Amino acid sequence: MDTEETGTPGRGELGRLLLELRAAAGLSQEELAHAAGVSVRALADLERGRTRGPQRRTVQALAEALRLDAADAERLERTASLGRPRPRAEEPPPAHRNTLALPRDIGDFTARHRALDRLLALAADPDPAHPPVVLVSGQPGLGKTTFAVHAAHHLAEHFPDGQYVVDLHGMGPEPTTPRDALARLLRALGTPEGALPAGTEDRAGLLRDLTGGRRLLLLLDNAADEEQVRPLLPATGRSLTLVTSRHALAGLEAVHRVELGLLRREESVELLTRILGADRVGREAQAARDLADRCGQLPLAVRIAGQRLVGRPHERLAKLAAQLAEQSSRLDLLKAGSLEVRAAFALSYRQLDEEARRVLRRASLAAGGDFGPETAAILADLPRARASRRADELVDAGLLQPDPATDRYRFHDLLRLFAREQVEAEDGPERAAAAQDRTDRWMLRRAAAAALFFDAEPHPAAAAEETRTDPDPASAPADREQARAWLEAEREQWLASLRRAAAAGLHRQVLDTADAMHWFSDRNQHWELWPEVFGHSVGAARALGSRREEAVHLNYRAWAFNLCVFDYASGLATADAALAVARELGDRQQCGWALGYSAGALHQLGRIEESHQRLREAAVHLGADPSPQSKLGELTVLNSLGSSLRHAGQAAEALEIHRRTEEICRAGLPGQPEELVGLYLAVARQQIGNDLAALGRWAEAEEPMRFALARFEAARMRSWSAPARLDLGLVLTGLGATGEARQLLLDARDSLVELNSPRRQEAVDALRALADRADA
Repeated sequence: MDTEETGTPGRGELGRLLLELRAAAGLSQEELAHAAGVSVRALADLERGRTRGPQRRTVQALAEALRLDAADAERLERTASLGRPRPRAEEPPPAHRNTLALPRDIGDFTARHRALDRLLALAADPDPAHPPVVLVSGQPGLGKTTFAVHAAHHLAEHFPDGQYVVDLHGMGPEPTTPRDALARLLRALGTPEGALPAGTEDRAGLLRDLTGGRRLLLLLDNAADEEQVRPLLPATGRSLTLVTSRHALAGLEAVHRVELGLLRREESVELLTRILGADRVGREAQAARDLADRCGQLPLAVRIAGQRLVGRPHERLAKLAAQLAEQSSRLDLLKAGSLEVRAAFALSYRQLDEEARRVLRRASLAAGGDFGPETAAILADLPRARASRRADELVDAGLLQPDPATDRYRFHDLLRLFAREQVEAEDGPERAAAAQDRTDRWMLRRAAAAALFFDAEPHPAAAAEETRTDPDPASAPADREQARAWLEAEREQWLASLRRAAAAGLHRQVLDTADAMHWFSDRNQHWELWPEVFGHSVGAARALGSRREEAVHLNYRAWAFNLCVFDYASGLATADAALAVARELGDRQQCGWALGYSAGALHQLGRIEESHQRLREAAVHLGADPSPQSKLGELTVLNSLGSSLRHAGQAAEALEIHRRTEEICRAGLPGQPEELVGLYLAVARQQIGNDLAALGRWAEAEEPMRFALARFEAARMRSWSAPARLDLGLVLTGLGATGEARQLLLDARDSLVELNSPRRQEAVDALRALADRADA
């Protein structure tokens, strides 16, 4: 109907007025929607005349966002009020009062725009045959109830027949029964006490009958489980039901799920700004960001921090941020009146049975950002399958976060602190230490056994038989790929175990573990942990008085300083220490390795002549030792000598040396695996390609480069294949094959940057030169 038929303005008049006022203010729909706290869709519907007169609070929010004067604000409200539905004379308002009215909305609500827009879309066009049910879930402290109440207020205009909230007390000792919840809803909807059916099913049927013809919004807050919720859901009609729960309620069928996450850092700062005011936060912008980080972007924690500061108007944000930096007191400080992070976590913790509580609190002892089911099982002293089931239950309870792709779990930082408090309170130091020690021994045995999949030669240590035996053959990696995946996933855990074993004086286990890592580390030299690993093993060798093992592990550590973290000064000092021990022992093999590693450090430090001298001396030592290991060492130092000579402008002499190493590899090395010899051959051929390129013999350089790259990629040695890809890209550039060269150089650049390789700038420069050539 238009204005003439009804005597009141049509919906279009409000839309035209709102559009006129927005244009005068110079705001886009998106800008006005954000400023007023309404969705873009809701604003668009108002401007197009698709929505009845909005509620007074919505109009007030729009007027404030448009910065209207009193006259225009009053005109907007008057126009909106004329479009609001009024009770017909023959249908007077019910005499009963809504005893389940919504609690107040908070004015500083922040973020969650996408989730709110999703609810507004559902409310605008519900399916009468399937009235929508929305489950809002997530871990404690995410503000599920606050969000649901805020959403309910924004959705209210779509549900003129009323909005009702029932607290189901799902986290309490006695959750509300469906029968009692139905009684409360039926009374609020006008059913006299004497007309209430006695049974749950009959009450549920009456609720479905009453809701079928009305547009209601039901908020079922703090649900315990599916069985508590199902009887309360409308079956037909245009009502919307919001359900909040800390549990996933995975068995609740055909519902829309809104899983709230942590705030983004800027959203946390925005919440602090709305609580404290823009001036106060603006004066300490970095402290506000630090405060948000200390709160782990958890809405409850951020709000508590803001409320504490509201009560202390002269206290600096930086002071609270510094206090929260101390983990031992962080949960003590995150309390403001009745708001308390620890209490929110404790509520969920008390709902768990003893075994689930044990898994949760003991898992907090795991190192690193996440943990796997083996770690949880060993810490909790449970079979793996049971620990895994318990961990999944904790995920459903919102207390652990699952990895989306792997069988691993993560704590929120504050929840981890809470769980560790429970370890102290319920397990005590002795049981906690026993759990940690049991886990450390297991982890080091698994790590060593997994690393030995990469062993390229017979393991020399007689004491390593236990190291070779996995602590749980049933779950042990079956091949290299599985071993690599486990060592990568559990890297922080086994490294922490190694640290504790070293501190506890478990020297033989430390040595055997590090020794098992030797060949694996060579394939993963981009890991920066190797200097620490071999530092622990050097200390263990010294504690045991094993001078030869000290020399060996000093050489391993010198290698790690040179090739993993590019600390050449430390590499030189460590290699010199290894050389001193090896000379004392008369061990020519370890002398050769030490001279080779010191030469590599000297070259990087610009002491080229000293480097050449040490490489030649290393080759003499290693060549005089008949062992297969020394023959590999001789190949290594000869390849290094040739490379150094090439960089010094002596490419022809370098080519002669590398041809020699190629011949040695092709002749075969008795006692060495074919795969290992093949890798040494690939290194020699890569060096030959570089020598030929330095001599300008580009066509001859291509084939050995492709050979080397293919071998390194097949062996999945990223630290080796990335430089080889760069070298091949440079050769193809020299040949004029710019298309393939560019792609190789791009891939090499990305890999070298990720590996933090010193050659990453070389790839960048090569790409720039290629681009300049194309522009010329």
